[in-house]
Amino acid sequence: MTARTLDRLGAQPLWEQLLADLRHRLDLDEFAEAFPGELALVAEYGVSRHTVREAVRRLRDEGLVIAGRGRTPRRAEPASIEQPLGEAYSLFTAVEATGQVQRSVVRTLDVRADGVVAARLGLEESTPLVHLERLRLADSDPLAVDRVWLPERLAAPLLEVDFGRTALYAEYAARCGVRVTGGSERIRAVVPDASQRMLLGIGEGVAALAIDRLGCSGDQPVEWRQTLVRADRFSVTARFSTRDGYRVDGA
Repeated sequence: MTARTLDRLGAQPLWEQLLADLRHRLDLDEFAEAFPGELALVAEYGVSRHTVREAVRRLRDEGLVIAGRGRTPRRAEPASIEQPLGEAYSLFTAVEATGQVQRSVVRTLDVRADGVVAARLGLEESTPLVHLERLRLADSDPLAVDRVWLPERLAAPLLEVDFGRTALYAEYAARCGVRVTGGSERIRAVVPDASQRMLLGIGEGVAALAIDRLGCSGDQPVEWRQTLVRADRFSVTARFSTRDGYRVDGA
């Protein structure tokens, strides 16, 4: 094992230097298999157990590792995003509710015609549509590929929006006066192809959920959306009872 060097003559405490280095290594995903135990860190950095414990305690307080008395620390798994079925929800809001930061990499934002999508929205095939495609991130991790089509006559002001750090539904309401109040969804499990796995940052053994959504404002279709989301990070739930059955409309 190669020893890692800390500045023993510097003004910064050793535990703080160790903490910074461990954070950096976590960011580089060095501990994907396992987080080092206390004695391993003592040997690797040549510091006391007190120094290691203080650094690991700080990592635990930050939610980066899970550690308990008498247990080997392990890296904390990213929070799972859980969404109840039968609700008009925002992925942006669902991610932020877990304490993670939701950002997007905008891949496409333009106006185009798509006869199939237009028909789903109850429009003529040649109707111009605003098309937005984003790679959705939870913190720095890819979560979903999201493709949305909106009638241009309603959504034209959205062409000026930077969707890197904002929610579509919030902008649709604020800039266009359109609120998505309901609709229908079809959710199915799929095996992503190689290009999709690359975008989502997943291996061959990870499945995904494909979500087709028709969003409506009242009775008017105002959105067609196709989302491919990592199944290891996202789940859907439904409540049921023997009296009422599942509380999901149009499932």
